[in-house]
Amino acid sequence: MNTPPTLRLVTAIIAITACSASAENPLRPIMCVKEKVVLLDDFSKPGVFDKKQWAPRQGTQWKAEDGVLRGRPSTTEHQASVPSHKGLEPRIAAPVTPPQFIAKFSVRFSGGSETDIAPFVEFGHHVCRLHLASSGAELLAGPDATRVAEAKDFHYEPGKWYQMLAEMQGDEFVIQIAGGSTIYAKSAIFAQPAASGADGLGVAGPRDGTAEIDDVTISSVKPGVQPGWAARRDAFPKFTPVESKPARKGKKAGE
Repeated sequence: MNTPPTLRLVTAIIAITACSASAENPLRPIMCVKEKVVLLDDFSKPGVFDKKQWAPRQGTQWKAEDGVLRGRPSTTEHQASVPSHKGLEPRIAAPVTPPQFIAKFSVRFSGGSETDIAPFVEFGHHVCRLHLASSGAELLAGPDATRVAEAKDFHYEPGKWYQMLAEMQGDEFVIQIAGGSTIYAKSAIFAQPAASGADGLGVAGPRDGTAEIDDVTISSVKPGVQPGWAARRDAFPKFTPVESKPARKGKKAGE
């Protein structure tokens, strides 16, 4: 049976609308109320990037290319010249991140190998760190890396883009991973300032691998929370903090 032209047009419009809706970013803040954008970057300009906004760490090599900010480990010369903090994993931070914030971004980690620390995304150096592993994700607080939340149903896949939205306010933190887990924790450590010069959103890639960042929007937040936040927070699984393994505690500051 032939489909009438009008019906075909309506069907086409519905299909286009559905595709457009599915392409939209599904992540929205669930705790914080946005005040103003402090950093917006899609790395469309190749080569240089603003080092006041993005600070490479441990001598690792970063460049805006192919529409992303891509990081690689430090050179062999650098690794041979320092006793520690050799830059075996590409690391970078955005010190313009406010202490309380909404941060939406995409990350991808490729090649190299997982360690008991990396790859990770952090918010304030040694304040709040999301460690990604094939065995699951864990949220760590403080320099002793106390585990304050986990998502065993999340399984890190090298080479896959992950879109995330993180929110920090006072002693509360929540992060959504598009198409996956939402992880929440409350810790007094979150309300403490990070070490000088190491504040803000940061990433570390796999050892001897690459890290990529794209579509970053970081905003300051207003006092107060989203309507319905208390009920949503109470629905998250309860988790008893777990002190880190001795090997992890033995890591030197800055790792």
